[in-house]
Amino acid sequence: MKMERAAGKINRKKAQDSCPFCGGTKKPGTTTFTAELGFGVVVVRRVPASVCGQCGADWISDEVAGKLEALVEEAKTKRLQVEVTALG
Repeated sequence: MKMERAAGKINRKKAQDSCPFCGGTKKPGTTTFTAELGFGVVVVRRVPASVCGQCGADWISDEVAGKLEALVEEAKTKRLQVEVTALG
């Protein structure tokens, strides 16, 4: 029974490392996040992400998403037409 659980963990880990769109391998990298606010646009460069080496699809962690939400909320209070910033 212990071996089955260990094998299940390996399979889940493998699934997390492969792209659900093309089957490529996800690797640490960066992406650019944009948000349309109606009155303006926020662009955040150098956002840490997992990026598929084959198709380029990207995923961000919950922690990074929280930081992006805070940046967007701050940009809303400034009401600028364009705000460009970077994480990291």
